Amino acid sequence: MQSEIILRMEGISKSFPGVKALQNVDFVLRKGEIHALMGENGAGKSTLIKVLTGVYEKDAGQIILDGRNVVCRSPQEALSMGIGTVFQEIALCPNLTVAENMFIGRSQNSFVRWKEMNAKAAQLLDSLGIPASPTQELSSCSIAVQQMVSIARAIDMDCKILILDEPTSSLDEDEVKKLFALMRELKARGVGIIFITHFLDQVYEISDTITVLRNGELIGEYQTAALSQIELISKMMGKALSDVSEMKKQEPQTSSDSVPVFEATGLSSAAGVRPFDFRIEKGEVNGFAGLLGSGRSESVRAIFAADKVTSGEVKINGKKVKLKTPLDAMKNGIGYLPEDRKHEGIVGELSVRDNIILALQVMKGFFRPLSRKQAEEFANEYIEKLGIKTPSINTPIDSLSGGNQQKVVLARWLLTHPMYLILDEPTRGIDVGTKVEIQKLVLRLAEDGVSLTFISSEIDEMIRVCSRLIVMKDREIVGELSGMNVTEQDAMHMIAQGGKGHV
Repeated sequence: MQSEIILRMEGISKSFPGVKALQNVDFVLRKGEIHALMGENGAGKSTLIKVLTGVYEKDAGQIILDGRNVVCRSPQEALSMGIGTVFQEIALCPNLTVAENMFIGRSQNSFVRWKEMNAKAAQLLDSLGIPASPTQELSSCSIAVQQMVSIARAIDMDCKILILDEPTSSLDEDEVKKLFALMRELKARGVGIIFITHFLDQVYEISDTITVLRNGELIGEYQTAALSQIELISKMMGKALSDVSEMKKQEPQTSSDSVPVFEATGLSSAAGVRPFDFRIEKGEVNGFAGLLGSGRSESVRAIFAADKVTSGEVKINGKKVKLKTPLDAMKNGIGYLPEDRKHEGIVGELSVRDNIILALQVMKGFFRPLSRKQAEEFANEYIEKLGIKTPSINTPIDSLSGGNQQKVVLARWLLTHPMYLILDEPTRGIDVGTKVEIQKLVLRLAEDGVSLTFISSEIDEMIRVCSRLIVMKDREIVGELSGMNVTEQDAMHMIAQGGKGHV
């Protein structure tokens, strides 16, 4: 087995200001192996790949390629050593031909032998079974074929190691099959493939080996055939299967003829979430559970009309409504705290005061501005209510801690007095004390009659606050869990088995 190793990364560590992204991580890749690199958001997968390909300089450790200690200072240098990478976002030129994309930047002079280039491209495409003509414009190819052209480009440059970072996220089932056929062909040729994905079924269909990272640390390397999906999920989440969560709040009292606060039928969006039905009662806290990439965020973005809705019917308090934009949703009493606080939540250069009043001001219209006195009163009220630590209401929000920034975004929505509030990862990246405060706030709002959808990567946290979990896998709802005694094991079994477990 030792002679088959083409890559060994030993004791890799990498830190950024205030964050240990990788801590003494080992990784081994063998010739002709498809090796899945797994872990939740923030586990360190991308950092490890960027260290390998020269995007980041490691703080400690060594990289051994074909028995030699190497240092990659750039992706170009990594490619010259035989390490090719195909990212989720295709980095090719759609207005050029397939052949031009395969050989762009490779000529040492300005003279291009077009006939020779097209012939070589045709030979390579044929040998890899890629259904494309060298002379057709790349934009006329499907996303799957464009991914394959990226792979062909890397392979032609004597690639020994191929890194595929979320290559199937935009592909349909038939396109995934074609990509997997190409991966198996490359495996047979002895290429070592590092496969990063959030689709568990695909991991078990194509990979030989799985390495799991969590919080920047190596959890272990496993043979895929010897590791069940439920065990993989447990290792990724860091929870023992026998763990039982605390009891959660009392479930909302509803009758069979009660009218939901919000109800959707056949809702889908341009972001790729499959049509789903959803309802929430007054004072209910429910949540979308599933691994990153399962469709949790896409589902709530469809509810809030943050992504273009492509199908479905929506009722609010039993009345049919059209929600085409987030403003429509806001005017119908829906608030939404997005997953990406930095880019979609806060407005960094604005003050705490201006961030708090932002949603209310949008609803009123910018031609009816709040007075300075009103704005200051609202800001001070919610700074006190939520215990926001800030030097003043005029402090730029950028200078606050992550937890206090999150409280400001929460204050923004509470100021609009929503009847239904969606919280996507409200406790990510904040300290434990603030997490508990936000969880208590969620339960308090529910007691006051607000309906809430709560999403978290931490299953135990969701079980603590949610009376009903809507379980998602591969961008569709696979089942529901409800009741006072639902455990993390129940949720993980359903995620792993695609809805065939305990309900």
